[in-house]
Amino acid sequence: MLGALVISLGAIALGAPVGTRYFLTTINWSLLMSLFTIVPAVSVFGSSWKDWQRIFAHTNCRPIGSLDFMICLPAHGAIIGAWLGAWPMPLDWERPWQEWPICVSYGAMAGYLVALVVSFSLILVWARFEHVKRD
Repeated sequence: MLGALVISLGAIALGAPVGTRYFLTTINWSLLMSLFTIVPAVSVFGSSWKDWQRIFAHTNCRPIGSLDFMICLPAHGAIIGAWLGAWPMPLDWERPWQEWPICVSYGAMAGYLVALVVSFSLILVWARFEHVKRD
């Protein structure tokens, strides 16, 4: 729940509409983003600050192992997908799907699914090269 609160405050800081009309939709969207980004990491790493920094900050080291890629890539994919999904909102088409947070939610889901497929593919390729015998 704390992650959803941080995500909703970040969304408001980046331009999400504020008001009683949008309060529930912003909370629902932040819960969706929390489900894609924070919940998998909490389930696997718990409160290990070292693991969280390794997975999300990319400062000192990169994700290592298949589990790290399964957490890292879909989380980043959801964030990038939500960001890319926001581009049609300010266009003046007056379509119902341009309302907050419909296109951002679809973008997050699409980004999450694409990154999930990419992470699975990278894991398969990585495992294939890891098990090759060398002379």
